[in-house]
Amino acid sequence: MNAKDLMSDEFFKKFKTGQELNDFLKQIQKRGIEKMLEGELDEHLGYEKNHKSLINNSRNGYAKKKVRTSYGESEIEVPRDRDASFNPMIIPKRGNMVEGLENIIVSFYAKGMSNSDIQDQIRESYDFDVSTSAISRITSKIIDDIVVWQNRPLEPVYLIVWMDGIVFKVRENSKVIN
Repeated sequence: MNAKDLMSDEFFKKFKTGQELNDFLKQIQKRGIEKMLEGELDEHLGYEKNHKSLINNSRNGYAKKKVRTSYGESEIEVPRDRDASFNPMIIPKRGNMVEGLENIIVSFYAKGMSNSDIQDQIRESYDFDVSTSAISRITSKIIDDIVVWQNRPLEPVYLIVWMDGIVFKVRENSKVIN
């Protein structure tokens, strides 16, 4: 699917409800997480998929894992290595929650952050260190999808509703109410 197909009017017409759009976004997020995990395994092993291994450890298929995100629960495929030393940073072993991952990924590209800025953001958000070379490999796995999204044609008008509110405590008839 190219950028023109992805952003055409016919493409958007196939979503009849908000749930259908949410399901589509969930699939895109699932694909992004899986690509980042592949990038992490590339960094861990020191070589990319379909290249020769210079070490004894190598790829060993995938394991299924259920994760919870802001789009709901998804089943992803986590790549494995032969000696089971690969522990993904994005979704660690025995972890099943991706908290704020979407916001960090968007901020990587929306803010034009450098690898060191991304490294700092991950350290602050997830409380672990990741090398800049690992960040480079991880982000290069999803760059094609991001470029398609960035280069999509924009509509002339977007309707946006912004709702905000504040609750005050007030005294009424000797009672404090909201």
